[in-house]
Amino acid sequence: MKYNELTISKNTQSTRVGRGISAGKGKTAGRGTKGQKSRTGSGKRPGFEGGQTPLYMRVPKLGGFRSLRPKTEEISTTSLNGLNGKVSNVDLFDAGLVSSPYNSVKIINNGDVTKKIQISVQAVSKSAKANIEKAGGSVTIIQRPRRDKSAKKDK
Repeated sequence: MKYNELTISKNTQSTRVGRGISAGKGKTAGRGTKGQKSRTGSGKRPGFEGGQTPLYMRVPKLGGFRSLRPKTEEISTTSLNGLNGKVSNVDLFDAGLVSSPYNSVKIINNGDVTKKIQISVQAVSKSAKANIEKAGGSVTIIQRPRRDKSAKKDK
């Protein structure tokens, strides 16, 4: 006789419930007497607390939405007249035109450019680019500067 040639038959029979009082599982069929669990189709949704307001309804919810996309700051072409030479995000921050040197900057057309400047920012409108190039300047599109992670303070 080999282990893989053994044939084992299942000896247990399924219990027949609710087949008379002498059957062992008759009358109430092991469900107790009365109550929600004794009825057919009984079942409670998840979170049900017997008629008490469920926890998920009692707890206050948080509203709103916070976008993780970095904001783009817009600068008009007239504000560039106070700058000279090569201009980048850091120069715009030093001049007080943007709130952070790490934000994206877009130049929009709003007046004439009088000086010849070489500007390096993240975005420029078509009319602003034409305005800057008409004054003899140039526009370069660059990536947004990243913060140096090693410069963080240790806690």
